[in-house]
Amino acid sequence: MRRLVVKMGGRLVPKALPTIIADLKPTLQGFEAIIVHGGGDTVTDITNKLGKKPKFVVSVRGFRSRYTDKEMAQIFEMVMAGKLNKEIVRALSKESINAVGLSGSDGRLLVAERKKAIRVVEKGKKMIIRGDYTGKIVTVNGELLDLLLKSGYTPVVAPVAIGSECEVLNVDADRAAAYVAGAVKADVFVLLTDVRGIIQEGKLIDKIKGKEEINEVMKRTGHGMKRKIFAALEALEMGVKRVIIASGLRAHPISTALALKGCTLLEL
Repeated sequence: MRRLVVKMGGRLVPKALPTIIADLKPTLQGFEAIIVHGGGDTVTDITNKLGKKPKFVVSVRGFRSRYTDKEMAQIFEMVMAGKLNKEIVRALSKESINAVGLSGSDGRLLVAERKKAIRVVEKGKKMIIRGDYTGKIVTVNGELLDLLLKSGYTPVVAPVAIGSECEVLNVDADRAAAYVAGAVKADVFVLLTDVRGIIQEGKLIDKIKGKEEINEVMKRTGHGMKRKIFAALEALEMGVKRVIIASGLRAHPISTALALKGCTLLEL
């Protein structure tokens, strides 16, 4: 059976979750599926309620990310692997979809190398920030995902990784989904977000083909979409056949994306 990885942006939970899951159910007749979810806005909301002000930085390569100290890493794990992950699992169960919620710590699903120092740009100046608990994924336990898929389960993966010293690490959800898609040799990787796809000069780009063209489009893209394009390219280079960036806010978001209607297709 073909394999599908769906990355669900955090802004789609909870408002678009019922629509996405209702569309996933018939999709599972033709695909084994894995869901990887984000949830940055919920993390920020709970962080503020706990009295800890979130901080965001932009890397020298132009990628925006959350600065994650040790306390923030613990909050991140609590929200992502706890609150959000289980909300999604329960919603899937409500539709009679057998789901298993996982974080990167479970079965060493996502192992990452900690970025102890990160280079960022603040007010036009390059700086080094230390004490960070973000990570770059180095391995994915594809065998665990294979076992669950072949047993009829739908894995739901929170983008929380485990480091070499068994510390919790914040990893980017788009890139985590890309690595998961590569590890299970997915046929299709769908990034569901709150926009139709890659839009430049007010127009939707329906197809981008080849590494050179993907990189050119990425150069002209803002922080949020830039990371999605980068993750798409990583997935393609790991052997995923096609990547689709599409809106999760419309009716039948997954099946419409798979039909290549009103979205952006990326291929090598």
